[in-house]
Amino acid sequence: MTDEQRLFSTHPLLSKIDKSMVSVPILAQKLVRIQASIISKCLPEIVRKINDKLALNLAELNRLPQHLTSVAEALTAFMRILSSSKDSLKKILLSGEFDEYPDEKEMHSAARLVEMLDQYSNELHSKNLEKVEGFLMEEVMVLQETKGIGLPNFLPRAVFFNVLQRKVKEIASSPEDFVGKLWNYLERVVIIVLMYHCENYPQLQSSTRRAAQNLIAKKKNESVDWVREIIGMEKLTDYTCNPDYLTTYSKFMAQQHMFMEIMNDHGKCSVINLEGVGEIDVGHLRKHLDVVQQAFDLKMRMMAYWKIVLMRLVDSMALHIMFSIRNMINKEMENEIIQDLMTPHGGGIERMLIESPLVAEKRNRLKKSVKLLKESKEVVANIMDRISLHDDHERG
Repeated sequence: MTDEQRLFSTHPLLSKIDKSMVSVPILAQKLVRIQASIISKCLPEIVRKINDKLALNLAELNRLPQHLTSVAEALTAFMRILSSSKDSLKKILLSGEFDEYPDEKEMHSAARLVEMLDQYSNELHSKNLEKVEGFLMEEVMVLQETKGIGLPNFLPRAVFFNVLQRKVKEIASSPEDFVGKLWNYLERVVIIVLMYHCENYPQLQSSTRRAAQNLIAKKKNESVDWVREIIGMEKLTDYTCNPDYLTTYSKFMAQQHMFMEIMNDHGKCSVINLEGVGEIDVGHLRKHLDVVQQAFDLKMRMMAYWKIVLMRLVDSMALHIMFSIRNMINKEMENEIIQDLMTPHGGGIERMLIESPLVAEKRNRLKKSVKLLKESKEVVANIMDRISLHDDHERG
């Protein structure tokens, strides 16, 4: 008996093997078949994972910016960036759409602009709340200081202008502060959009950012000049065609009779509730009976007119904002970016031909990965073919 036969007949485990499988070559052949069967079951999953990774890398490679090789290609890519940037800004700033930035509230510009305008309006109104203490004393002092030779109970236009100019000066800084905050916000939005559309060409980003900042600075200065003009106009002219002025003035003046009764009858309670002012004590005004009726008239005129002024400052601001934004996007932004790019420090359109080191490195890495995955896929396919041929041979 050979050593091999003795091993298979005496070993506690090997002795249990079917006699048809006894001998090392036969057993090895059987083990190879078992191993091949196990491997063949794993190979489809391996192929699937290779295909998934290959598709992912190919998609990422295709998303990389085109490697530009000519000025014509660079110019085409640059104009595409400008066009897509303008389209995004129109959607965000003019149409109020935010599907490109659904989770970034700062980019929901229509809502943010309305919020800013509401805050501006509230600030203007809060600066000119009617004073309860010392009611009418400002008007009394102005009337006393502007007395002149003339008809009694006649309200000179200069008196109204004096009070109007004081009130306008009190709120003059608010519109200017507002346009500063507004353009700071718009600058953030514009730069975020431009940087996103330039992300595939980092060599453009510094020039584009600089152009956007310069343009916003110009627009801010234009808005400041415009604000100073409208504030100057409000100081120089008291005019409105709004019928609400006369309606409101008449409503306020309907209280004059009740007010003058308290002034003339010292026995009456000096507390009165005036619409537009609230509950006030007017006892201190009995010492100024010579001008108090004119002072009341002046106050009611100013209260009625001031509502129109504040409304005008808010409405015209909203119109100015949207007009300026539209001009910036449609007429000015493109020229500003092109001019900056073409300056000596901008580097010209040729800068786009120099691929970013980061992009070049990523492109090479992805190409190597794609090549390796394709080779791996081919190796696995060959293994599967050999296993299939071996099985066919065994069955044959």
